[in-house]
Amino acid sequence: MSFDLPYPDLAQERLGNTGTPGVWHVDSGLPGRTVMVTSLVHGNELCGAWALKTLLSSGLRPRRGAWILAFCNLDGYDHFDLQRPDASRYLDEDLNRVWLDERLAAAGNRERRRAAELLPWVKRADWLLDLHSMHEPSKPLLLTGVLPRNIALARTLAAPEHVIVDAGHKDGVRLRDYGRFGDPGDDACALLIECGYHGDPDARWVAVDMVARMLREAGVLDADQIPQDWLRPDPLAQRVLEVTDAVVAPSMDVRFAQDWQGLECLSKAGALIGWADGQPITTPYDNCTLVMPSLRQLRPGVTVVRLARDYSPLPQAQAAAAS
Repeated sequence: MSFDLPYPDLAQERLGNTGTPGVWHVDSGLPGRTVMVTSLVHGNELCGAWALKTLLSSGLRPRRGAWILAFCNLDGYDHFDLQRPDASRYLDEDLNRVWLDERLAAAGNRERRRAAELLPWVKRADWLLDLHSMHEPSKPLLLTGVLPRNIALARTLAAPEHVIVDAGHKDGVRLRDYGRFGDPGDDACALLIECGYHGDPDARWVAVDMVARMLREAGVLDADQIPQDWLRPDPLAQRVLEVTDAVVAPSMDVRFAQDWQGLECLSKAGALIGWADGQPITTPYDNCTLVMPSLRQLRPGVTVVRLARDYSPLPQAQAAAAS
């Protein structure tokens, strides 16, 4: 699998304008939302860095409210190796699993220390867009979490085609779910976009498109400010999928029944996905969609595929009665 997305030169961008390396804050001076856009939460996911570099070089400024642009795991980025692109995802600990107050207070490694530097800026944000990419080739996926306000925002943005309603991660708290962003009683919104395969040049433009949509919807930019080539055509429709199960590797003995690419919909319950420790992995219900299948990071405890169905905003019993 070729890695064709160029490595971005961030010599200027990493300086920031805030006293925090890699963090840029631009305020319009007028009331409005503060939108934070984060890139390089994983040091090998370059598309978001390209998107923020594009925004910074454009000369645009917020028309109201403010934005905060963050190049997050610069240490991981500095260790990027084209021959081993997955190795610089993080150095000591996944920066997208440390967003618990007790972990942030115990800043015992490079990622936790970086999170502590970013924390004051995270707390200032009303909306968050976290830019990521994936280990395997896939269509873009917009991950909302389970809060209805994030799902509604994803639908309002009208892209990408596939929206994933997913709960938190078992190994820790994502930035998307930290503090206000995970509080059901708050109005702060947060989305995570998986822009495609790490090395796909198109992932850069997926990221630019999502940044433009988010800033426009927040009211920080107006439509007449956004360069026409930043916005991609809307998909004909969005499909919203709810993750119901995560298949976790019990050991290194996991294999798939075929070369799943992701977003395959298996029509019958009991369809074979693969095997773990010699036991079959099968679909638990009809019309089960495979989300982000990958054995690239295989080790015990790693999620190798998520199982999803079409999302219904009603509780399950009510949805069944309504159908």
